[in-house]
Amino acid sequence: MQALQKRRLDMQKIVPPLLSAGDEIRIVAPSRGIKIIGVDSRELAAQRFAQMGLKVSLGRYTTDDNWDLMGTSAIEQRAADIMDAFEDSNVKAIFTIIGGFNSNQLLPFLDYDIIRKNPKIFCGFSDITALLNGIYARSGLVTFSGPHYSSFGMLKGFDYTWKCMKDMLLEGGQYQLTPSAEWSDDLWFIDQQNRTFEANEGYWNIQSGDAEGVVVGGNLGTLTLLNGSVYRPVFDRDTILFVEDCYTSGGDDAAFLRELQAMAYQADFANVKAVVIGRFQKASGITREKLEYIVHSIPQLKGLPVIANVDFGHTTPMATLPIGGYCRIVGGNIILSVNKD
Repeated sequence: MQALQKRRLDMQKIVPPLLSAGDEIRIVAPSRGIKIIGVDSRELAAQRFAQMGLKVSLGRYTTDDNWDLMGTSAIEQRAADIMDAFEDSNVKAIFTIIGGFNSNQLLPFLDYDIIRKNPKIFCGFSDITALLNGIYARSGLVTFSGPHYSSFGMLKGFDYTWKCMKDMLLEGGQYQLTPSAEWSDDLWFIDQQNRTFEANEGYWNIQSGDAEGVVVGGNLGTLTLLNGSVYRPVFDRDTILFVEDCYTSGGDDAAFLRELQAMAYQADFANVKAVVIGRFQKASGITREKLEYIVHSIPQLKGLPVIANVDFGHTTPMATLPIGGYCRIVGGNIILSVNKD
């Protein structure tokens, strides 16, 4: 185990080239196919990528026939789409269609040597957390927790998400996170016109302090699935852990506590220097008071800076986070970049 951890720690980090006008992006379906996205949303997503000067192509197994993409053959097909995109020299970035629950099945079927030799942007969130962290752990490639292809089909309330994505992937690879003016937790994909937005009260500084280090994380429940495997990135000497959770029906703050405590039990959690927590969905029932209780009840978090109610996760809008990139927390401000310098 020590030799494996040392090999993973010593793996050279690779930052993919940023996007430029004229580049092609490939859309893949690690969890679910494109059928789940309405035609209007697909058209709007295509328009927005075109506004950035980016060309869109679809993987072979993203069609309307593929809904849940279940079964062993589907695993191989989903993995093949990802590998085809990495091997295609015309493709400069890979975006996932949407999340789901089973993208962790693909990890043994990816060729990490090929990924290492063909570095390019890989972006998505939620269930895609497994791939983002697994690819980084096995190849050293910096990946991005950010909007899906389907996210670009959101008619209203998308500007913050879009700007963060462009700042990180097109315009320099770095930016300072600032709280969005408003946020939403509605089913936007069902009714694009009647949306509910709320004023953002800003970040919750649960425990103050400054820190800096390598970014690891995403959806906490999905990240926890990687514990004990070669697909969970080793927490370097200085790591900033970003976590969020999703609640589709009913709230259970105990679930978040258990998941975060399970992560804190990992031997290399001692290298975590700060924890940044994404905004909770309303169904979670987690208030600032409840979250403070959760944080203060986990001994391993004592003394660590903890900032919550940050714009990433399963509410909108969302920031784009570089998994394997770098984060500095100074005076409650969060600065993200693909490189340390």
